[in-house]
Amino acid sequence: MYPPETELSTHEVTNQPPPRGARNLWAADPVLRDHAAGAETRHLAGHALLLGSVEVAADAAEALDRLPELVTFDAGGRRVDEVRFVSAYHRLMALGLGAGYAAGPWTGGSHVTHAAMVYLHSQVEPGTCCPMTMTYAGVPALADSAVAPDWVHKLTVADYDPAIAPIGRKRAATLGMAMTEKQGGSDVRANATVAEPADGAWRLTGHKWFCSAPMSDGFLTLAQAPGGLSCFLVPRWLEEGRNGIRLMRLKDKLGNKANASSEIEYHGARAFLVGEEGQGVRTIIEMVHHTRLDTAMAPAGLMRAALDHAHYWASHRSAFQRRLIDQPLMAMVLADLALDWEGATALGLRVARAFDDPNARPFARIAVALAKFLSNKRAIGVIGEAMEVMGGMGYVEETPIPMLYREAPLNGIWEGSGNVICLDILRTLARDEGAREALMAELQAATGADRSYDAALTDHADRWPGLPDEAEARWFAEVTTELLTASVLLQGAPAEIAEAYCATRLGGARGHVAGALKADPRPILARLGGET
Repeated sequence: MYPPETELSTHEVTNQPPPRGARNLWAADPVLRDHAAGAETRHLAGHALLLGSVEVAADAAEALDRLPELVTFDAGGRRVDEVRFVSAYHRLMALGLGAGYAAGPWTGGSHVTHAAMVYLHSQVEPGTCCPMTMTYAGVPALADSAVAPDWVHKLTVADYDPAIAPIGRKRAATLGMAMTEKQGGSDVRANATVAEPADGAWRLTGHKWFCSAPMSDGFLTLAQAPGGLSCFLVPRWLEEGRNGIRLMRLKDKLGNKANASSEIEYHGARAFLVGEEGQGVRTIIEMVHHTRLDTAMAPAGLMRAALDHAHYWASHRSAFQRRLIDQPLMAMVLADLALDWEGATALGLRVARAFDDPNARPFARIAVALAKFLSNKRAIGVIGEAMEVMGGMGYVEETPIPMLYREAPLNGIWEGSGNVICLDILRTLARDEGAREALMAELQAATGADRSYDAALTDHADRWPGLPDEAEARWFAEVTTELLTASVLLQGAPAEIAEAYCATRLGGARGHVAGALKADPRPILARLGGET
């Protein structure tokens, strides 16, 4: 006979944080509130409360646990080319699109509100952001095209309709993108997909190595027409049935798992010209300009989520008879990381305000590229350090940190990897006098507020009296963006935050690892919210 089972004392759970439960992603985030000037704050507060609910957390977990599946044929051997998602994915899409994530800026809302929604959704389930972002960003590219009457209204309805049907039978629509080909990558002018006039429209034949969100109702794509590389809208379904789009396979990605990405082939797919023939890059760059806003804002949300969980852990976990958060070195590490998060959030929302101002277009054009570059470089390190704060638990899939860590590199790659963005920054400054002047005006606006800032701005001008050589593009972009971030913080953040950022990122009062910070961590940590 075995002895009866007894509860061992080792099974008593101590020194572990309590379950998080529901979170108020607006009320607990003073950084978002402080820098979201121009946003519809009541709307954001209500939406953030929903996003922090236990039910949405469960949907996010389900969408990551049960990944999308490609169904190429039906039981009878007929091609269906469908990606099927769990119901939780559709609920997350309905939550975001129904709240105006994609439609808001085009229907009386603001890009600042949209950017804040990107930031909030990225903290909960970033995979669903991709199709919503492309739907948002495709609207200005289509606005003056012949297809606008059929499409723009459906793209700007605050609703989600997952039905598989042609655009005329949908109450709302989503938009994807298919530009990259195997042989070209970022060099889209090397694309080989061919477009031929046919029946008052065009027929496309070729392949795309990456098609984001292949269950979208339509795709903006590039193909070689007789007049040169051109932009086309390719509906997924026509009134007469399936269009000639074949889904070849889904990409097995490092992260962004809830969102499907695929390789596709066009087999005489019916398409409609958007913009002028031969002006495809110029046409689709309007979409890219807006998706870059989201890729600049998302890393701030990822950093926020990682630091929020790390801070919660440190506030409830003890070692050596003290809470982790009360130990000076831990406090310094978290405070140092929090400066990068606040800087990325402040800069992203400042860029979004420029999107709302028609007169600030030159600043938006250069600032969005700068913000995208540096915020994504910082996100990888910040999230990795947040994982280390939590020790072994941070490496366990039951916590959100591994998902955030896998997500961290994506926005730095999407819509132009680091080198592409830095070269684009140099080209913009070389060719666009308005962008140069707008950037300099923003940098000059903060002079006189901080000695470290003024000295760094002078050093920058002395080092690069003109534009740097191509080989120095990353160095130039990093320093310029740190100055721009400091300017934004000096103009809109609490003094102790701006001063700490300038001293450490510009003034040299910092080492090369997180935690080598010469500043009082307490006011910085207070910005993380929650318990300290």
